[in-house]
Amino acid sequence: MNLDILVLTAHPDDAEIGIGGSIAKFVDEGYKVGIVDFTQGELGTRGTIETRKEEAENAKKILGIHVRENLKFPDGTVKVKEEFVHEVIKVIRKYRPKILIAPYYNDRHPDHVGAGLIAKDAMFFAGLPKIKSEIDGVEQEAYRPAKLFYFMMTYEFEPSFIIDISAYIETKLKAILAFKTQFHDPDSDAPETFISKPGFLEMIKSRASHNGFKIRKDFGEPFYCEEDIELSTKDFFQ
Repeated sequence: MNLDILVLTAHPDDAEIGIGGSIAKFVDEGYKVGIVDFTQGELGTRGTIETRKEEAENAKKILGIHVRENLKFPDGTVKVKEEFVHEVIKVIRKYRPKILIAPYYNDRHPDHVGAGLIAKDAMFFAGLPKIKSEIDGVEQEAYRPAKLFYFMMTYEFEPSFIIDISAYIETKLKAILAFKTQFHDPDSDAPETFISKPGFLEMIKSRASHNGFKIRKDFGEPFYCEEDIELSTKDFFQ
C-alpha cells in the first residue's frame, strides 16, 4: 500500500502525543496515513511490551490510520546506525509516502533525537538507486518522499507551520489515553513518570491551545521543516 503520509516515531504513543490531532485530520480528509514505531517501549517504567502493543492497536483504531508497524529496535538504542537506517529505508520504499514526519531532532529523550536523525538519513538514502534493499527476496525501487516535517515532543521550536486541530483535539486526547498504562491513573500503584503526572495531559492540551491561538484557532499542532515551503496564491486567502 502506498501512503500519503508516513509518521516515524521512537516509541508507541509518541505520534499520538506529538501530532495525534493532525493524524486524525489527515485521515478524515481522505489521506492514507501510517505509523512506524521503532521500538516496543520495553524500557518504559510502566506497562509491558504486551500491553503497549495492545494499546498501540487501540490507538490505531481511534485515529483510523491505515498501517501501524513496529521495527522492534532495542529501546534506548535509537541512534544513527547503518542497520537502523537500512531498515527505515526499506519502510520508506515499501510505503512510498509523499510526506515523511518524524520527531524533532532536539529533545529530552535521546531516542526521539535518534528517530529524527535516522528519518533524515533514511529519506535521503532511500532515493539512491545504488543503495540496494529487498523485502521477502524482492528488490525494492529507490524512492524519496517530497518533504520531511518534524513534530514537537518535549522541547519547543519555532514552527514552520501550524495545523488547525480544533475539531480533533478530543480524538487526540482519546488516542493518547488509549495508552492507559503510561498516563495518570489514580487507581494505579505503578511508579510515577514524567508523562504519568496528572499535569502532563493538561500541558499537552495547553500547548495545543497556545499553538492554536497563534493561528487564531482553538487548538493547533506545530511542525518544523528545514527547507523552505512554497505556498500557492489560494493559501493567502485561507
